[in-house]
Order: sequence, then C-alpha cells, then structure tokens
Amino acid sequence: MKAKFEKYILKFKNPSGTSRGTLIEKQTYILTIENKRKKGIGECNLFKGLSADDLPNYEEILEWTCENILLRKEILWEKLRKYPSIQFGLEQAFLNIEQEKNIYFPSDFTLGKKGIPINGLIWMGSIEFMKQQFYEKFENGYRCIKFKIGTNWNKEYQLLTEIRNQFPKEKLEIRVDANGAFSFDEAIIVLNDLEKIQIHSIEQPIKRGNHLKMKKLCNTTPIPIALDEELIGIFQYEDKKSLLDEIQPQYIILKPALVGGFKGCEEWISIANQRKIKWWITSALESNIGLNAIAQWTFLLQNNLPQGLGTGGLYTNNFPSELYIDNAELKYHK
Repeated sequence: MKAKFEKYILKFKNPSGTSRGTLIEKQTYILTIENKRKKGIGECNLFKGLSADDLPNYEEILEWTCENILLRKEILWEKLRKYPSIQFGLEQAFLNIEQEKNIYFPSDFTLGKKGIPINGLIWMGSIEFMKQQFYEKFENGYRCIKFKIGTNWNKEYQLLTEIRNQFPKEKLEIRVDANGAFSFDEAIIVLNDLEKIQIHSIEQPIKRGNHLKMKKLCNTTPIPIALDEELIGIFQYEDKKSLLDEIQPQYIILKPALVGGFKGCEEWISIANQRKIKWWITSALESNIGLNAIAQWTFLLQNNLPQGLGTGGLYTNNFPSELYIDNAELKYHK
C-alpha cells in the first residue's frame, strides 16, 4: 500500500462574500491511496484562515501520513487529532478503497432512490445581489434558505424583513450565519431583531473563544443559536463535552473537514444527543470529491432537518460529480 497527495487550487466562478472577506480561490489537497489494483481518493480540505490545522508544517504532516500509511487507520486517525482535515481525507480514501468507483457509503442515496433536503445559501454582496440570489433559490424550490450576514446589519435586516413580509414562516424557513461578525452588545440587538421576523436560527453570532459571552447569549436568546466555528480546534472527547456543558447551545453545526472527519463529527453528535442539543451537517467549500463523501455519509444519519450541503457549482475547475440538485434536494445519479 502506498499514498500520495497533491495540492489543488479551486477557482470560484464568482467572488463569494462572507463576513471574513471575499473568496476568489480555495486551496485543497487530494489524497490518493493505492493497494494493489485498488485506488482510494479523499480530499484533505484545508480551509485557509479557519482550519485548526492551517499551520506552516501542514504539507510535512501530509508527507508523514503518506510515509506511514501502513499503520492501522485507527492509529493514524488518533495521531492526526490536531489535523482534522487530514483525518477527513484519510477516512475518505480508506472507505473509497473498500467501495471503489465514487462510492464511500452505499445506500439508497447512492442508488439514486432518495435525496437529502438542503438549504439554499445566499452569499454576501449588494442588497440587490442578495435579493436576486434569494428569488432564484425560491423559484428553484428551496423553502429553507440561509443568509450570510454581518457586513451591514441595518440593510441586511431591511432585506430579511422585506422577504419575511412576503413569505411567512410557514412558507419559508430563514437561517442566518454571522461567522462571528458581531460584538456581544451588537449580537443582543441582532437577536432581538431576528425574533421579530421569526428567524429559525443564527450561526456563530460572536467570535469563537468567548465562552462566557456565548453562554450568556445562549441562555437568554429569543431565537436558537448554533455553534459553528466554536467547535474548531476542540480535539479531545472530554473537551467537547466540557464545551457543550458550559455554553449549552440550541444547535451545533458540523463540518467534517474542520472537526475531524466523520468520526470527529460522530463524537460531537453523540455528546449533543445526550444533552438534547440539535445539529445538522454543513460542507465547507470542498471540491466534489469531499462533497460527495459528506453527502453519502450525511444521508445515513437520517437527520430530518435541511442540511447545509453545497452543490458543487461554485467552481470553474471542479471534479466530475454524480451529485445534482432536484427541487432543493441533493441527489446522486446512479
């Protein structure tokens, strides 16, 4: 058995705006494991500026992983706890060797029989651009739509209010994602504004690491709060328990590439379920390789909330994919 990796730069079709800035390209790594005539492919989705393993020695650790690929995969996963995106790529590659072709988790999803309900995502930009994206998503069948917010709250709130006045809660679920854009005092105002227009939830209203302030927000919020970036860099099982016990959020958002792959997510899910904290899965700008694996795994979880999975359509140079969208469901061409 041998392994290798290569860096791959994904190019956005259009600049994509978040509160952390505008994205034009996205770096990732493709890991390939060969065992006799079988080949497994996985994506080590390093997210620059966000991943806990965005470190100067990242490629050295990938080299070490390839050189030690003969170690048991369980041992490799444990040794790579501080490199969640590499854990993620390894899991995919080993699963793909077992299943071959583009399969990681065979199911009714990969047989083309069932799909996964997903939310539509509205990127930041001018209000007119955000409005245009919304109507396109709504016309395409999305009834759960997530807005990126945090650059100009007054204008964003006006837009959300206008949309809510047109489409009541029964016809449209609205989620918002702040990516930690607000201060504590600003977040209190935003949360109260969001309650007035019946928003489903807000992801990461303040920057991660402010546990006492986040706990206070979660304990007093008029709408549910979902932790997202807050989970990044929490590697050990006991530390995950401590975080959720301290903050007590209403939801957690799980991105496999950022929290230790499928096994890392399953640790969070187990802990959250014990505490009656709800959750859903979100992709993190993977190529179609990582997105395909996440979708196949997510289907097996049978979570009935709309999931935050991408569509693979953001990039000009993405890999071929069997995934497609049909009436706000992610589906798989058999």
